Amino acid sequence: MVIYRLHHATIYEYAEPVLLGTHFMHLVPRARPGQTVKESVLEVSPTPDNRRNEVDHFGNFTTTVSLTNPHKQFVVELSATIDVAQPAPPAPSSTPGFEQIASASVNRADIAEYTLPSALAAPSIELAAYGKASFPAGEPILSGLLNLNQRVFNDMTYKPGVTNTATTAAHALKSRVGVCQDYAHLMIAALRAVGLPARYVSGYLRTSPPAGQIKRRGADQSHAWVSVWIGDYAGWVDFDPTNNLLVSDEHVTLAWGRDFQDVSPLRGIILGGGRHTLRVNVDLDPVLT
Repeated sequence: MVIYRLHHATIYEYAEPVLLGTHFMHLVPRARPGQTVKESVLEVSPTPDNRRNEVDHFGNFTTTVSLTNPHKQFVVELSATIDVAQPAPPAPSSTPGFEQIASASVNRADIAEYTLPSALAAPSIELAAYGKASFPAGEPILSGLLNLNQRVFNDMTYKPGVTNTATTAAHALKSRVGVCQDYAHLMIAALRAVGLPARYVSGYLRTSPPAGQIKRRGADQSHAWVSVWIGDYAGWVDFDPTNNLLVSDEHVTLAWGRDFQDVSPLRGIILGGGRHTLRVNVDLDPVLT
């Protein structure tokens, strides 16, 4: 088990006063098997006139704030303490054939929705061909997933600034460049194309790697990876194709959904403001191991 202290700060600076602003956030970490949230505080400055805390369709915590007083800075800060102790996955060769998982997933509404197309991770003929290369007939589900995870890692080039939050899996497959969001969307869409349930996970990656290991791609900022249902006996297992990892104790989950659009950390509408600058700072460091 690892106990993490998490701090996330998002800071907008505006050239002109913002007269009105409404912001919607997925910034409060959720509990899940292998993750316990000991404490979590989300602070907003200036103090909003209205604040609403809710739970969305996927079970994620959401926060909506409205500000009606002029302001030239908007700051959101999350502080949390989180225990992470991911259960060990089964031996890959012992897991069911992927066809069995695909067949079982359609009988569970809570699972089946993750096999369906979404705006940024829609299957296609090309994505189906890419996914099928990891899943020959009878392939154990976990063996195929590890193969696909490594293929996405090998085939993509990590390059910030060339894609955006609207970039699709189809574009990622064609261009083979992008960031963690693009790696995740590509893997998710390829899995859905072969009938497997896959969801998009938003969260954080340990800032400082363990001794002797290189720093992971996507640390020091929000990160994204993939979760796949491999049957009732093992549930959901997470994969980080950006770093070619089977997720264990280096990741902290914020939220999950069908793709990025379901779990955007922060989005909103403002009146005024003019040009703005954005700074995001993330620290996820162990306090006890």
